[in-house]
Amino acid sequence: MTTIWKQPASVELLTAIHVNTTVALLGIEFLEVGDDFIRARCPVDARTKQPAGILHGGVSVVLAETLGSCGAAFASPAGHRAVGLDINANHIRSASEGWVEGIAKPVHIGRTTHVWQIEIRNEKGQLTCVSRITMAILATAA
Repeated sequence: MTTIWKQPASVELLTAIHVNTTVALLGIEFLEVGDDFIRARCPVDARTKQPAGILHGGVSVVLAETLGSCGAAFASPAGHRAVGLDINANHIRSASEGWVEGIAKPVHIGRTTHVWQIEIRNEKGQLTCVSRITMAILATAA
């Protein structure tokens, strides 16, 4: 398979650009960049749990948006940036410990919009959240 990336993409680069951001604060770790996907994980700990002791749904959305946004950004041509238009998430199962892992894959890569699907699973491989994000692809100012 040929890669979808139009910009160089790697775990090291993704990690470096997220220093001192929400991603780093929450402990999200990039794991893999494949030919058509990005994979990362998020801890289920005091930083990411809601008062009931389970992963906060908003944290799942942060993980999903991070993965989909990175995917769209690196699958866009030089001189363009990706900005979120819409995101939705269905919370399927709670997680109370360990890690959740998300993987983002494109549903549609167009000239002006991208749609990415993100599946988040617990350490047992059980689906905890499914999300879809629509990104606008904009030319950057010269």
